[in-house]
Amino acid sequence: MFEYFCPFMYTLKKSLGQHFLKDLSVCRRIVDEVAINKPRNLLEVGPGAGAITALFLEWENVTFRAVELDHEKVVFLEQNFPAIRGKLIEGNILDIDVPFDGAFTLVGNFPYNISSQILFRVLEWREQVETMVGMFQKEVAVRVASGPGNKDYGILSVLVQAFFRVEYLFDVSENSFDPPPKVQSGVIRLVNTGNPYQVKDFKKLLRLVKAAFGQRRKQLRNPLKPYFKPEILKEDIFTKRAEQLSVADFIDLMHKMS
Repeated sequence: MFEYFCPFMYTLKKSLGQHFLKDLSVCRRIVDEVAINKPRNLLEVGPGAGAITALFLEWENVTFRAVELDHEKVVFLEQNFPAIRGKLIEGNILDIDVPFDGAFTLVGNFPYNISSQILFRVLEWREQVETMVGMFQKEVAVRVASGPGNKDYGILSVLVQAFFRVEYLFDVSENSFDPPPKVQSGVIRLVNTGNPYQVKDFKKLLRLVKAAFGQRRKQLRNPLKPYFKPEILKEDIFTKRAEQLSVADFIDLMHKMS
C-alpha cells in the first residue's frame, strides 16, 4: 500500500495544509474506530493519497463518498482506486451541499488550518451527522474534549458538547505523516446525542458563548452585561468565569438572555 505515498506521484500543497498519513497501523486504527458505530452512509473528508480510503472501499453494505478539493488528488485517486469512481465529490467540505439525505458518519484527517471551520460544519449538519471520527491538531482535539474547570475548555468545547458526546481516542505522532507536521495530532470521536438540551436557537447560544470566553479571565458579569437585564446580572453565576460553567449552565443562561 505504501507505494501510493511515492512523492513523485503527487504534489504536496502547503496552501491546503496537506500532510498525508502514511502509517498503516494508524490508518487501520481509525478505520476500526469508525466501524464501531456500523455506519450505513460514510463521508471521508480529504482522502488525499487514499491512506484510509483504500480500507473503506473494501467495506460492503456501506454507501461511501469522499470529498476532495485538490483536483490532482481526484485524478490520482481515480487512477489508483478504480472503485472510488462515481463516489468522489470534487470540492470544499465547507462549501458543498450535505452529501446524504439521511444520517451519515463523517471521517477525516482534517487540515489544521481549517479545524474550527470543519467543526462548525459538523454543527451545521448536526441533525444528520450521527458520528464523526476526526484527526485534528492535538491542541484542537484536546480543546473539544475538555470539560469545565480546564484551561483548554472553551467555545468549541461548549458548542460541540451541547450536541455530541466527545471521546478523545488516541495521539498520532508527527512521524506518521508525509511530510511530518511540526505538531502532534489527536483523534477524537463525536457521537450525536440528539440535542439533549433542546437548543432551538444555535446562533443565540453561539453569541453567548463567544462573549463569555471573549474575556475568559473576567467574571461573567462584565462580558455578558449587554445581554442580560440588571436584575438577572445579580445572580451568583455571574461572579464565575466562563471556564467554570458547564454546558447546562450556558444553556440556562441562554434562556435568560434579553
